[in-house]
Amino acid sequence: MAQVASYQILVYGGPDGYQTNRAQIQLSDAAGKVLAWLRFNDPGMSFETDSDSNGVIKMHLPSTMFQSVLDILRNEKPIQIYFAQGRGFFGTFTSEPVGEGE
Repeated sequence: MAQVASYQILVYGGPDGYQTNRAQIQLSDAAGKVLAWLRFNDPGMSFETDSDSNGVIKMHLPSTMFQSVLDILRNEKPIQIYFAQGRGFFGTFTSEPVGEGE
C-alpha cells in the first residue's frame, strides 16, 4: 500500500467532460510521485476498467462520490491506496476510535 501525501483536482466542463471523465483527483506521495488518478464519471458516461500501469493506479468512480472522496482526503489520515484483483482501493485501512471527530 502506498501512502498518499497530497492531491490535485481537475474538473472538466462541457456536456461530455474530458476523455469520458467529469473530474479527476491526482494522488501523490511525499516525494511528489504520482500514485493514482481517481476519475469520476456522470451517469451515462462510459466507465473504464480500473488499472495499474507502471505503478500508477487509475480508479473509476461515479461523480456522486466526488464530494465523499474529497471529505476523506481533507479529514482523514493516513490515507493509502493500492491495486488488487483488478480494482483500486482507497481509504484509511487503520483502526480509528469511534466518535473521535474530524
